[in-house]
Amino acid sequence: MVELRLSNDELGERRDHITTFIAETVDDAGADGAVLGLSGGIDSTTVAHLAVEALGADKLKGLVMPGIVSREDNMSDAERVAEMLGIEYEVIEIAPIIEQFVAAYPDAKGDDIAVGNARARSRAVLNYLVGNHENRIVLGTGNRSEAQVGYYTKYGDGAVDCHPIGNLYKVQVRQLARDLEVPEDLVEKTPTAGLWSGQTDEEEMGIGYDTLDPILALHIDGPLSASATAETLDIDLETIETVREMYERSAHKRAMPPAPPAHD
Repeated sequence: MVELRLSNDELGERRDHITTFIAETVDDAGADGAVLGLSGGIDSTTVAHLAVEALGADKLKGLVMPGIVSREDNMSDAERVAEMLGIEYEVIEIAPIIEQFVAAYPDAKGDDIAVGNARARSRAVLNYLVGNHENRIVLGTGNRSEAQVGYYTKYGDGAVDCHPIGNLYKVQVRQLARDLEVPEDLVEKTPTAGLWSGQTDEEEMGIGYDTLDPILALHIDGPLSASATAETLDIDLETIETVREMYERSAHKRAMPPAPPAHD
């Protein structure tokens, strides 16, 4: 089995590297701080801890943006994280915004994916509304596992100025969270993007992170073929090929929108 966990020395180096990156990104932008959408999940919680370490609590602002399908425990956890870190935060309901979108285009009513993505994009707009008004950069919460299979909303949670944990697999995010002394109930909390009622990340992707991460490390990011990865991990080849398809189908999310070749 591939070892994705970082050694104590590697963990310390990553932590220092990320906090330096956050501080330099804010400084290079000439910004007064950063804004971060808080969901109550492990990714935004970890980024919040890193940002406070990098910038100080007074330089980070949290936005808690519940929708009609948001679980109450997620929103209370988001506020709990903000209060635990001592950062300023605001609660902005996005349900009225989504209602206006659906009223403008009723055909989308009942379409979980379309409306769910509208929720993510509405949160991105609010992040930038606050960020622009207060001269702050927008911090993202995407990790490497989700980026490689396209598990995020284009121009939604992917619309940010930087992704501090963007090079960490999910298992490494959890490890770093523990190093940052994030409460264990948040570290082990079931990941959900909160896009529709009852939605969870692993159920929607059709694969658990404990299976996904080593496939990505060995096959997508690493040198092994699909068959060699299947043999090494003792996983059926079909699962490896499914992850490969997810990676290839989502390539457009990891690149700038295409334009036709320059015309001579």
